[in-house]
Amino acid sequence: MRKIRDVLRLVDAGLSLRQVAASLGIAFSTAGNYVKRAEHAGISWPLPEDLDDDALKAMLFPSPSSPGAKARPAPDWEKIHRELRRKGVTLMLLWFEYREDHPDGYAYSQFCEHYRRWRLHLDVVMRQSHRAGEKLFVDFPGMKIPIYNDHTGQLDFEAELFVAVLGASSYIYAEVLRSQELPYFVTAHVNTFEHLGGCPEIVVCDNLRSGVTQPNRYEPDVNATYQEMASHYGVAIIPTRSYKPRDKAKVESGVLLAERWLIARLRHERFTSLAEANLAIGKLLTWLNARPFKKLEGSRQSLFEQIDYPALRSLPTERYEFATWRRARIGLDYHIEVRSDHHCYSVPYRLVGEVVDLRVSMATIEVFYRHARVASHVRSYTSGYTTDPAHMPESHRRHLEWTPTRIISWANAAGPATGKLVEEILVVRPHPEQGYRASLGIVRLGMRYGTARLEAACNRAASVRSFSYRSVESILRNGLDKQPLLKKSPSLTHPRHNNVRGPDYYQ
Repeated sequence: MRKIRDVLRLVDAGLSLRQVAASLGIAFSTAGNYVKRAEHAGISWPLPEDLDDDALKAMLFPSPSSPGAKARPAPDWEKIHRELRRKGVTLMLLWFEYREDHPDGYAYSQFCEHYRRWRLHLDVVMRQSHRAGEKLFVDFPGMKIPIYNDHTGQLDFEAELFVAVLGASSYIYAEVLRSQELPYFVTAHVNTFEHLGGCPEIVVCDNLRSGVTQPNRYEPDVNATYQEMASHYGVAIIPTRSYKPRDKAKVESGVLLAERWLIARLRHERFTSLAEANLAIGKLLTWLNARPFKKLEGSRQSLFEQIDYPALRSLPTERYEFATWRRARIGLDYHIEVRSDHHCYSVPYRLVGEVVDLRVSMATIEVFYRHARVASHVRSYTSGYTTDPAHMPESHRRHLEWTPTRIISWANAAGPATGKLVEEILVVRPHPEQGYRASLGIVRLGMRYGTARLEAACNRAASVRSFSYRSVESILRNGLDKQPLLKKSPSLTHPRHNNVRGPDYYQ
């Protein structure tokens, strides 16, 4: 078998049969016979790694049938392979149907052995078995697509190509994204499901930071937003194991095809927008999915329509709305802040001091405590407060002893200027509780800078009627409290003397 392997290897390297025969010390006719048998068996170099000598011998030199033996009808192995991808279909079932049509056909053990040998003809990735509609593999190629500025002609940014591959049909979807960041990553999944017209059971992703917050071989932590999107579509997220390339062999093959037939073919194009790039990618995708397989009947498009699409789950009635999640502890004023908007939203006062989950979408702010929603507000993009009266305590505090009087008293302990400023902060708010956070923050500045400097800073802030924590903190941080306050300039008056002409002079 070593000689046969060497013959196939050298022929694949471009040597003639005579050169191969001379190199290996065998007859020219023997080398030609080996090559013909390999072509007849449908195998070529490189051979599959798990093809041992016995299997190779059986494929190249099949046992001749006895003279009186009747040839058994061979199954359509491509059809068998395709049917196995359907849900619930097994080799036993297919053999049973085969024997119904051909009672004199192979026994079950022979049927399985012949199918195993036939599968050896396929590529390694194609030999992996995936059920219809079961898995969608997603990843990003290493190559990027440059996007240029329409006005200057300079490079604006390098876009990422998101690639998704269905396991059973190898159908490919691709989309150009601005980056791999979470909003684009999640939206690409939503677009993929809508393009496919349904949802798979499982999405297999790489250990990208957008999808996995804490990689782990056994229990990786999936990003909360990514997990919420998956729950919305009824999909399970399974990250690949680190250093286990076979976990994502299907998408690696798809990524390679995307680099060769999508990105490389567009290397001479100059795109000025993501929409323009996606339009070009879409046209090439249609061609790539319709391209016939080399060793299987049909194409990715035809297999998708026959196998994967009927097995996909239906899309939900509503499209997923992107939202970010974070944890926050409720402050004394029973409000939580969306820092990007500088806006605070109320929660039930009884949750003061508790840790809650905050869901921030484009339109709403939702607060969850122990997986139950306890507050919901329309999102505001201007700084300020949104307070639901139902969240306010009936008697200022049930679980909290702070009151405006106590906070002012505490501020007065630092000095009268501090007390006066805190009192003004509580007065100008629609509800005194909304000023608790700023007031307590001002008092705590005395612990960092000292009460003397705090008094001077509050005096300066009050002189310009800037009643806020940020103003006092800025004065202290920049040392303005150490500068003397500017006194008002006295009004100018003209002295009375004989050289001054009176109004009568001009009449």
